[in-house]
Amino acid sequence: MRLTRFSDIGLRVLVYLERAEDAAIARTQPVTVAEIATQFAIPHNHLVKVVAELAKIGWVKSTRGRNGGLRLAADPDTLTIGQVLRRLEGDENDLADCEGTDCALKMDCQLRGMLRAGMRAFYEAMDRYTLSQVTSGSTGEQVIRMHRMFWAGNDGTPPAAPG
Repeated sequence: MRLTRFSDIGLRVLVYLERAEDAAIARTQPVTVAEIATQFAIPHNHLVKVVAELAKIGWVKSTRGRNGGLRLAADPDTLTIGQVLRRLEGDENDLADCEGTDCALKMDCQLRGMLRAGMRAFYEAMDRYTLSQVTSGSTGEQVIRMHRMFWAGNDGTPPAAPG
């Protein structure tokens, strides 16, 4: 199994936002889409779609305007990686497309059930980890360094958005 790029980006956004407050000493503005796009080399348009979905779900608060930006709206101590992946990946998706093919085994195949059991086990394992656990230790320290380096300009203004 491999995560979709959408889920991968969603996780990176949540991790980055989770540590934004810890880097407040160097931050004067909320995190922007342009900042995240620069930090993770993500195409701006794709990132906008991911952020819109995270805001729709309620995990991210997005404010428009001159002083607008992104803030984490979810509780990082209770939001599990399993919850995030279920929502972004969709736990209803089968690993094998049994309905979309003309497979001769479709009616009597046990593989589909086995794959579903594996997916359940995966999500149950991811439910054991919260967003705050992901950003603890060296990962969190690196994210804080990323925030501080981004805002290290002399006047505290953000760098130009990637073109």
